[in-house]
Amino acid sequence: MATLYPCEAITMVPHDKETPTFTYDLATERDALRATKRYRKIPAKTASKVLTATWNLTNFGFQKRTDNDLALMAEVMSWFDLISIQEIADDLTTLGALMGHLGAKYKVVLSDTAGNDERAGFLYNSRKLERLEVAAEVAVPPSAHRHIRMKGVSGSFSGFDRNPYLVAFRSKNLTFIAVSAHLFFGSHSYKDEDRRALEAYALARWASLKNKGAGAYSENILIMGDLNLPKKDDSSPVFRALKKKGLMLPEHSTQIGSSLKDDKDYDQIMFHAGGMKKAYTGKSGVFDFDRAPFFSSAWSRSEAYFGKTLKRHIADHRPLWAEELCPNVVYGRFRRRSCLV
Repeated sequence: MATLYPCEAITMVPHDKETPTFTYDLATERDALRATKRYRKIPAKTASKVLTATWNLTNFGFQKRTDNDLALMAEVMSWFDLISIQEIADDLTTLGALMGHLGAKYKVVLSDTAGNDERAGFLYNSRKLERLEVAAEVAVPPSAHRHIRMKGVSGSFSGFDRNPYLVAFRSKNLTFIAVSAHLFFGSHSYKDEDRRALEAYALARWASLKNKGAGAYSENILIMGDLNLPKKDDSSPVFRALKKKGLMLPEHSTQIGSSLKDDKDYDQIMFHAGGMKKAYTGKSGVFDFDRAPFFSSAWSRSEAYFGKTLKRHIADHRPLWAEELCPNVVYGRFRRRSCLV
């Protein structure tokens, strides 16, 4: 009899539908999003900079959304050049509809499905970013599992629930490996948080080896995703694990969490000292699409109805963004192994 692994037994669970069904005017809600963009001072796109973001799209392709919902999500994504995305279903029909709203210049690259039967990957502006030859899943060989351990953290590392997905990109002289990650959550129990911390340490260790490796493809590593980090301080073993190998988690301007439910710091953008730190302009923040006046008629009904409507029609995570320079000089070491593009 075949072994049934947890990642094969569990799938995404859609949020409950609001009652009564919420309807809205697309132009009004798009204007509300743009007003919050101005309020949060998200920079305009320029030729000399890359705007990156990460967004857990919440049961995307599994939970039903309207075409207007997808248009609103595409509005937010269109402000950025590279978007790390998580919780993408195996069925890509809904993603195809979203791409239709973004236009032909946006391309997508995705991992295979894993834990919760979900994919991760990237949407990117192909006029700003050249996708290079490297695209793979981050994996730790079994022989290295013994190195994934932390003082005060129980259990042992036996692999990622969902292997982080990496793709190499270049914009002018900035070449980097972007990683889209969705670390294990499970529950709030200490056992599951320890498992999450070991995954975080495994990812941080992998990034450190690539950042320092003499023969590595690129030392510029940009990790973006839903790391299920409850709090960005040393009280969290996940935070300690990420920092242990030198990853930097920059403070952002908004000082609010990315989780709608409890304002946790789940989603992060991280890098090491070196090329990516030089490229980072210091501008980053959480985009709180749930800020008034967005979906104001839902809020006027009740706070509970508003929350349910947001999670069902848009997402239960807020996007996190950061700005990087496209320098006139090369930032960081880069070794191109072949002529493949």
